[in-house]
Amino acid sequence: MLCARLTNARFRTMDPDHPVAHDLGIWHGRIVGLDEAVTSLPAREVIDLQGATVLPGFIDAHVHLAWTGLKLGTPSIAGLSRIDDVLGVVEQAVRQADSPGSWVNIAGYDQRALGRHLTAAELDRVSHGHKVFLMHESGHGCVVNTAVLDLLPDGVPDENGFLAEGAMGAARALRLPHSQDELAAAIGRAARTCLAEGVTACAEAGIGGSLLGHSPVELGAYQLAREQGLLPLHVQLMVSADRLHPVGAHRADGIPKALDLGLRTGFGDDRLSVGALKIFTDGGMMARTAALSAPYEGLGHTGQLQDDPQVLTESIVDGHLAGWQLAVHAIGDRAADVALDALERAQRLRPRPGARHRIEHAGLIRPDQLPRFARLGVSAVVQPNFLRHFGDDYAAIMGEERAPWLYRGRGFLDHGVPLVGSSDRPVADGSPLRAVQFMVERASEFGQVIGPEEGITVEEALHAYTVAGARACHWEDRAGSLTPGKRADLVVLGDDPLRMDSSRIGDIEVVAAYVDGRAPETGLP
Repeated sequence: MLCARLTNARFRTMDPDHPVAHDLGIWHGRIVGLDEAVTSLPAREVIDLQGATVLPGFIDAHVHLAWTGLKLGTPSIAGLSRIDDVLGVVEQAVRQADSPGSWVNIAGYDQRALGRHLTAAELDRVSHGHKVFLMHESGHGCVVNTAVLDLLPDGVPDENGFLAEGAMGAARALRLPHSQDELAAAIGRAARTCLAEGVTACAEAGIGGSLLGHSPVELGAYQLAREQGLLPLHVQLMVSADRLHPVGAHRADGIPKALDLGLRTGFGDDRLSVGALKIFTDGGMMARTAALSAPYEGLGHTGQLQDDPQVLTESIVDGHLAGWQLAVHAIGDRAADVALDALERAQRLRPRPGARHRIEHAGLIRPDQLPRFARLGVSAVVQPNFLRHFGDDYAAIMGEERAPWLYRGRGFLDHGVPLVGSSDRPVADGSPLRAVQFMVERASEFGQVIGPEEGITVEEALHAYTVAGARACHWEDRAGSLTPGKRADLVVLGDDPLRMDSSRIGDIEVVAAYVDGRAPETGLP
């Protein structure tokens, strides 16, 4: 007997062997058949979906759950454009702080809205003895007051209170980590937000690191969230490369660095597992720290790499030799050169054709770099909503020649490069449907079309958030399509994105999301 049969729906399976179905059978969290294979079987529950469209659950291949959940509970200055208004929010948060001299966190900082960076001196006026930390929206910088600057080690570069990349990491290191209980609650809040937008599986893009890590025992917080019933999604955890350390492994293993006990990609189970090793090579465009091969328009600098290229190369090679899948953060084209050079060297030293290494973001990729992606078998894990939200600004700082190279779609696909969709939530909107709309239309919120030749079809965009996402996470045997034997992870939509004008795709209602055959919010079926 089936646990449930879903009927009266248009199932867009993303499986070329059976692309459309009208019935789907579920047994113990798995899809057991489609159409005639299940229509005559008894089922404990028959659920009439009243003509809805059903797709495989969306996979967000790059998201920050803990950061998202923590941000939801943090005072924010997002959208404010006057310095005095920002300082007013900071002062209010300071006055509500628990104890004298404690840390006060503010989210939503973006110098572009203000026309310049805030200064430590301005924050000092409203700090009242507290340590104030304003997190940049990109996650690649912060602004702090003098009370924080005075605690930083000598030699940490600051720009009148603005700390970028490693300097921000030094400021974060001054603070006590979040507790596992606090992190588990934050992870749960973020996971529910993802589920409401149809995301049934995701890859957490970096735990335990100096830039975005929230605790040295952060993996335990995800285990705790699962044990407490707060994790309704399938989650894969990227581990920050700075957690690796030299080990005395046998020479035949060829492992120069590892996590304790040799833990690597693939450890865990179907609900919570260890994924790729996350390696940062540069910063972000929003903070103007993405590493470019030519200067930002009007700024006269080219951003920055996270470290000397040789050091970055060694990290990438060491991770490859230790058996990890690699997720290399590279937004600017100069950073992508470093990443591709290192991956090529790593594969030459020890060929691993099934490693499925990834370039995270691939924000600005020159035409000459596309064949290298293809030759190395590297996936491009992009964030289409970056351009939907920030495209006007990004196009301006790249200039007319480079703007069409931003967050490519067609260029990757035409070169045979796997194109994977993701959000980088909470940096940008996490809705897969709004991202799909952008991938087709390439239009920002303000109507500017950016690189129209990089537009792709609706089906190709959906593929990026389902089949390609599953493959990038080594889940292709259990997720990504509505195929018998795979997890019954699916999203029920109020309309069919393949049968409507693309301008309306982002507004399609997400009626329900099923994980392992159940709708977590309702317990159905």
